[in-house]
Formats: sequence, structure tokens, C-alpha cells
Amino acid sequence: MSKKGIIQRKLILVSTVVLVLAMALTACGKKSSNDDKKSTARTLQEIKDSGEVVIGVFSDKKPFGYVDENGEYQGYDVYFGNRIAKDLGVEVKYVPVEAASRVEYLRSAKVDIILANFTVNEERAKQVDFALPYMKVALGIVSPDSALITDPEQLNGKTLIISKGTTAETYFAENYPDVKLLKFDQYSEAYNALLDGRGDALSTDNTEVLAWAIENKGFSVGVDSLGNQDTIAAAVQKGNTELLNWINDEIRSLADEQFFHKNYEETLAPVYGDAANPDNLVIEGGVIE
Repeated sequence: MSKKGIIQRKLILVSTVVLVLAMALTACGKKSSNDDKKSTARTLQEIKDSGEVVIGVFSDKKPFGYVDENGEYQGYDVYFGNRIAKDLGVEVKYVPVEAASRVEYLRSAKVDIILANFTVNEERAKQVDFALPYMKVALGIVSPDSALITDPEQLNGKTLIISKGTTAETYFAENYPDVKLLKFDQYSEAYNALLDGRGDALSTDNTEVLAWAIENKGFSVGVDSLGNQDTIAAAVQKGNTELLNWINDEIRSLADEQFFHKNYEETLAPVYGDAANPDNLVIEGGVIE
């Protein structure tokens, strides 16, 4: 090969290396961009201008957020979501979420608001902004009547069913390391596991296990209050102050008509009956009494 040919070949090789490096750097840049899933949330005015508010709710957590036999969203959280849309003067679009995806759906702006039985805690408050609370909650444990769990200590060495991303997962991991946790993404999967006998008990919000036990004979809530007395609240993307303030003002104004007690009567009372006192669960105006 001539000297000129050798030089040309070297130039081609150098160009190829440069091109490969450029493509690699571009790919890295794209990966970095994708890794940061934070997207800018819509402002209050943008929501109004669009004519639609997007709200993340559960689709399988009756009676708080679920899809009925007609394919319609129903439940305590949905009842509140409908009122938010009405007072904003827009339509509502519900997006199904899982417990572990609630924060990510706000960070990525897939939804404007989360109304999915979202318990307020310090770790979550670092990632999202919580509005004023509208419900009180603690953890509960439901198990078969034939082997009823009445104390969490009874679960040591046994299997407890939980949903990922819930306060139950955190609480038992920190306080009961000898309890085997069987984790599921969806609540429906978790309850099916309990029905199938794949675990000795299931833990989630006491309000929810009580409702489930009432509708499923052969199961009872042996532990009806565990851990801290917490609250449930709507959440928005961190820093979306305008929307947060609007929701807080809405909650305060709804206290005049005892909105959340009406909500309870419509959505929860038919399930709980006399098994629960609404005053022990409902919060009006964001004020805990």
C-alpha cells in the first residue's frame, strides 16, 4: 500500500473513532436525561385552560378508589376528585396508579394531583407537596378467623402480605424484621394472595382492611390500630404552590357544608355500617380534632 493510502486509511480510522465517541456521548446524554424523570407540572391556569384536570387514583382499593361494574371510577377519593373538577370548572380524567408509583406519577407530571389514599409521612413530604389532610388512618391487620392474628408479634416467622410502597411495608421492615413480607404491586393481587392462603395475614390502612373484612366472610381485623395515627391527603408535584394553595382553600371552604362527612355517608357508610364512627376517620377543613 502506498504512503498516501496508509494516511487515508488512518484518517478514516480516526474519523470512525471520533464518530463512535460522539455517538456514545450522545447516548450518555440521553440516558442522563431519561434518568431524571422530573417534568414540570402544569400550573393552575394551564389546567383550567385545558379544560381537564388529571388525577391519579387507585382502581382496585374499594371503597376508596376502584372501578365499578360499569367501568366508572368510584370511592371516597373519587368523590373528592369529582368535586375538585367541578369547582375548577373542568372535566376530570382519572389515571390508575399503584401505591409505589404515586410519587413518580407526580414527578413525571403524568398527573396533576394524587388522590390515592396517600398517607402523609416525612419521607414522602420530601418528594411531593401534601395538601391539608381529609382523613385519619393507622395500620390494621386482617387474617383468617381460623388463625386470627391479634398481635403483630404473632407474625414473627410467618408471612405477612403487603403492597409495595405502603406505610405497612416500611413499618414492618423497620419494627418486625422477623416477619416475612410477601409484596405485591396491586392491592387486588395482595388480597387474592390472602384468599389463596399464600400468607398468614395482610396489613394496610385500618380503614381499608376493615372494609375488606366486612365483605369477605371468614376474615377479621384482629389488629385495628397499629403504628402512628397518620393522615391522608391530596398531593401535588413538589413546588406546585399555586395548585397546592387552591386545594387547601377548597378543603377549608368545603368544611362549611361538612363535605367529607357527606362523602363518608355516600361512599363508606354503605360498607362500614355501624362498624366505624365517621368522626374517628373524617377530617373537615384540614383541622384534626
